[in-house]
Amino acid sequence: MHVKTPALLLSLILLAGCGSMANPVNWFGNDAPDESVLEPIDEANPLIPQRTGIFQSRNTPQPYLGSTIDAVSDLTLERVPGGLIIRATGQSASFGAFNAQLTPANEDELPVDGVLTYQLQAQYARVSGGTPESRQVIVARQLTDQELQGTRTIRVEGLQNALERRR
Repeated sequence: MHVKTPALLLSLILLAGCGSMANPVNWFGNDAPDESVLEPIDEANPLIPQRTGIFQSRNTPQPYLGSTIDAVSDLTLERVPGGLIIRATGQSASFGAFNAQLTPANEDELPVDGVLTYQLQAQYARVSGGTPESRQVIVARQLTDQELQGTRTIRVEGLQNALERRR
């Protein structure tokens, strides 16, 4: 009895690789679908959702809805390996500034006459008041040495003033 069980298992394993009717897997018919029943396959994968609604808005760039900050109070340039970090501090006119950023003044973000210009912008919540400390906004932006080619001065603008620093 001890010899029959391993011999039976070995024979089943060997027969499983065969395409003959001696293979126990083939005893109940072929699992391949009939060619006449197959439907044409769509180009789209049904497991991947279509790019509509929320999926489309996640991948397409959205326009920035911020407005320029009232005043720029400090501008610092920090040298880092491979580039420069621009850190600007601004004072917003009202409380509730969020999602602040340094927005390039021109689309291609190239220096004009050696001056690279940014606007300090933020979005605002509908809240008024606040102390000057609570209206302060600090923003940083890193630039590589390649992006800084031809730049001698970096300028950050607010509504009331602008600050410049030489590299």
